[in-house]
Amino acid sequence: MLNDDYTPMEFVVVVLQEFFNKDREAATRIMLKIHLDGKGVCGVYTRDVAATKVEQVLSAARDAGHPLQCLSEPVE
Repeated sequence: MLNDDYTPMEFVVVVLQEFFNKDREAATRIMLKIHLDGKGVCGVYTRDVAATKVEQVLSAARDAGHPLQCLSEPVE
């Protein structure tokens, strides 16, 4: 997930809880890493599952009117 200056931190926490099954503490920790480092890892999944999660996040952000970006990258 990538940081931006517009998406509320609370929205990111909710997305992490809803789509990545993180508890509030873990979701907050990941959100802060994204905020401070510019990006953060939400989880490691198979290619198909990762693609589905990216689309779910982008759709939720779009529906809420936020520019939040999420992408999947292969593990090296």
